[in-house]
Amino acid sequence: MRLDEIVENIEPIDQRYLKKAEERLEILTKPKDSLGKLEWLAKRIAGIQRNIKPIVEKKEIFLFASDHGVIEEGVSLYPKEVTSQMVFNFLKGGAAINVLAKHNGIKVHIVDIGVDYDFEDELGLIKKKIAKGTKNIRKGPAMSRELAIKSLEIGANLALDAKRRGVHLIGTGDMGIGNTTPSSAITSVVTGRRVNEVTGPGTGLSSDALSHKVEVIEDAIRINNPDVNDGIDILSKVGGFEIGGIAGLILGAASSKMPVVIDGFISAAGAAIAWKISPKVADYLIAGHLSTEKGQPLLLTMMHLEPVLDLNMRLGEGTGAALAIGIIEASVKIIRDMATFEEASVSKAIS
Repeated sequence: MRLDEIVENIEPIDQRYLKKAEERLEILTKPKDSLGKLEWLAKRIAGIQRNIKPIVEKKEIFLFASDHGVIEEGVSLYPKEVTSQMVFNFLKGGAAINVLAKHNGIKVHIVDIGVDYDFEDELGLIKKKIAKGTKNIRKGPAMSRELAIKSLEIGANLALDAKRRGVHLIGTGDMGIGNTTPSSAITSVVTGRRVNEVTGPGTGLSSDALSHKVEVIEDAIRINNPDVNDGIDILSKVGGFEIGGIAGLILGAASSKMPVVIDGFISAAGAAIAWKISPKVADYLIAGHLSTEKGQPLLLTMMHLEPVLDLNMRLGEGTGAALAIGIIEASVKIIRDMATFEEASVSKAIS
């Protein structure tokens, strides 16, 4: 489907089902609100699925991989070859995301949306390459508006395909050496914060290298002058293909009334792009965890999202989303499987 059609189909969450879910939670055999955030999560999933006994059995994470032209400015400790090398590691099942996803029964899809490497038809690789990485944002736009829309449509249609396959919940993941630089640029633009307030060391830059990274991002924003009110313009000017894929995945999930769990900083930047395109997507978003990357909490606050977990993580790949999905599945089992006071012949609280 075309992007405009997908965005047009996004509707706000159904408040009636939120209310029905809240009423069911109140008659389960426990004191009111005693399961805290688990109850909030159960209610949110019920509202999204429009089912007071929601289902989270078939879970998938889409990990988008891409390279970035800005890497030539020395903004990362690692060479860009690590992106393709990590894709092979994902496909072999050797990365952290593979371990954590397997632990929680989640299928992981690896999407080459812009890696600077010619992959063969590797088992498990979804080949959607737009180009071999973006252009250097310090010298001009990352991509054309047309390619930005293409990245969004790739992600959105993957979400729609997942819905047709009966997937109940999806998560986001990323891989791309240098991608905290465009994510910081996006964060600065959408939040209005200074670049040094939203930019961290990424893979572990020294203080001098971090200062250089801040200068690169400041130059990129000044040179490209992205329109803060146009998510597609922001993506095309200072974004990345994997960020666009994540944003599109979120738009597609929201249009098909499917919950989507976002991971860390890069996923939050993608969510911010989707939110700029259609603020209604916030109803379908669950923040998997609080990243130690300084820009991510600012993005979550902007979108009124509260993270499920806080484990001092900043790896990316979808690892925080994978862990949070296990908690979300547990919350759904509470509202589905717990007995009511009447069913268990247990006395209610004295009013």
